[in-house]
Amino acid sequence: MKTFWETILVTFGMYSRVPVKQVEWTEQNRKYSMLAFPLVGVVLGALWFLVALIGDSLGLPTVLTGALLTGLPLLVVGGIHLDGYADTCDALSSHGDKEKKLAIMKDPHVGSFAVMHVAVYLILWFAACTVLAGEDVEVWAVCALCFVYSRTLSGRAVASFPVAAGSGLVKAFADDADKKKVKTGSLVLVVVLSVLMILIDVSFETMPAAIFALVVANGVLGWYKYIANKHFGGINGDLAGWFLCKAELYMLVAAAVAVCL
Repeated sequence: MKTFWETILVTFGMYSRVPVKQVEWTEQNRKYSMLAFPLVGVVLGALWFLVALIGDSLGLPTVLTGALLTGLPLLVVGGIHLDGYADTCDALSSHGDKEKKLAIMKDPHVGSFAVMHVAVYLILWFAACTVLAGEDVEVWAVCALCFVYSRTLSGRAVASFPVAAGSGLVKAFADDADKKKVKTGSLVLVVVLSVLMILIDVSFETMPAAIFALVVANGVLGWYKYIANKHFGGINGDLAGWFLCKAELYMLVAAAVAVCL
């Protein structure tokens, strides 16, 4: 039981700004941390749903609610994933060889390409959230589960995809993980979440937001593996952040497009 709680505390301490008790990292409490990772998505998704609900209940303009929903992940999670997204965009935009791309990732400075990509990312996130803020509660529930689903795919990728040499924390988490159980557990969770999202979505009279979001998320997962293997020799921490940001953004945009059709 102690290891169970320490695993959750380590995961929240690493991947969120939720105040938790600091515990020593050990091989044992990192063994199943990728299975605990979706719990961060549960907290974020619940707060996302709550903000959308409060905005609707108070009659706030959808633009204001959309802005609140855009800023929420930065408050709950911090910039850890967006930092990886920015570094990866800089590296890919360089069109250099693998060594140059990896060197750019390690550079603490933010390049112009990263700034442009992050700006576009936030604009698209804000636009999607503004559209979704004006929809029904079922749509918000589907979108809230997107934060859990993306982290489930991310955890499965850490246990399944090749890891680049010198990948720091991702390599440590991947090496310490019970890969067989993490892959099995994450697959079960992917199936459960997919069914749940579709069941919530069956009441829609518009195009299915859940199906759009699920198809897009798994497409981004395949893209993630391709980019990682072709350009970097495997995944690393920055690429993991890049994937999570891409998956969440595209799922929300897909849901927003679906409800507009």
